[in-house]
Amino acid sequence: AEPGTPGEEFTLKLELKLLADVGLVGLPNGGKSTLISRISAAKPKIADYPFTTLSPVLGVVKPEGRRSFVVADIPGLIENAHKGAGLGFEFLRHVERTSVLLHMVDVSGIVPGDPVENFKKINKELELYSAALVKKSMAVAATKIDAADDVKLDELTAYCRETGFTFFPISAVSGAGLHPLLNFLADKVVEERDSRERSTGREVLEPLEKGQPEN
Repeated sequence: AEPGTPGEEFTLKLELKLLADVGLVGLPNGGKSTLISRISAAKPKIADYPFTTLSPVLGVVKPEGRRSFVVADIPGLIENAHKGAGLGFEFLRHVERTSVLLHMVDVSGIVPGDPVENFKKINKELELYSAALVKKSMAVAATKIDAADDVKLDELTAYCRETGFTFFPISAVSGAGLHPLLNFLADKVVEERDSRERSTGREVLEPLEKGQPEN
């Protein structure tokens, strides 16, 4: 036994940030929840009104012939999210812990505004929150092409080609375009994991499969 001595007392502020390989970003009702429900076992709430998703949802994606990876459905961002608008702080902090961003842009006309301007607007919010976010690997998915406005789709396609963004037209409802998108994301995640291993000298752990024991 040892004599008792005065202990320490202090206040800690802890902030939870989800860790995922791929973060789905975009305006509310951009199709993020529908996509993650289609490509994983996640069951987010899906409805035709903004901010259906109020907290990030994680799903494990297992493309055939490739390594599995974790996707985070980040609740929809709006203008001035970097100032906290629409719970922007709550949403943007989770984006920091992802390796790859998939920016989902509605081309059906259901989401108001021009797709190219909507894309620029959300990217600007990411940059204003943290310059590191816009340096992450990013691809663009034109969503809801089963009900696409052809003019909007063509304009977004042309913009992505001009600016060098990898572009995928998809429909989470019909499944159109999902196979090449998932293969691309799986390969990009492996690249990012390898890059982190080289820079840190530590092995990057992959998500556990269901029923797989922890080491």
